[in-house]
Amino acid sequence: MSALRDALRDLPDAVYADLLEGEDAYLLVIDLPGTTGDTVDARVEGGKLVVEARREKDVPPEFRYVEEDRSLFLDAELPLPPDATGADAEGSVERGVLELRLPKQSAAPTTTIPIDD
Repeated sequence: MSALRDALRDLPDAVYADLLEGEDAYLLVIDLPGTTGDTVDARVEGGKLVVEARREKDVPPEFRYVEEDRSLFLDAELPLPPDATGADAEGSVERGVLELRLPKQSAAPTTTIPIDD
């Protein structure tokens, strides 16, 4: 699990993430303001969790950017703990907070995680 903790530290400074562990699952919570279930893709591939997220920004026509520090995209590959799996994983996005519940078992080769609003 230390590889996952280290990978979370390497996420961009504007991305905040928490990793929790329970008896039968891990819970990964990532703050992704401006995202929805339609703009987040999460999957397990070869022992890694792949998260791709896109935020949408609406800029009123009478304004223009002077400075822009909020990235529109997040593409992250995070190593799974050895006992985590994508099988039966669950995900949800509520108010820009992504929660992924990853059951403990042996890692599956490739699994798409459904994201609900």
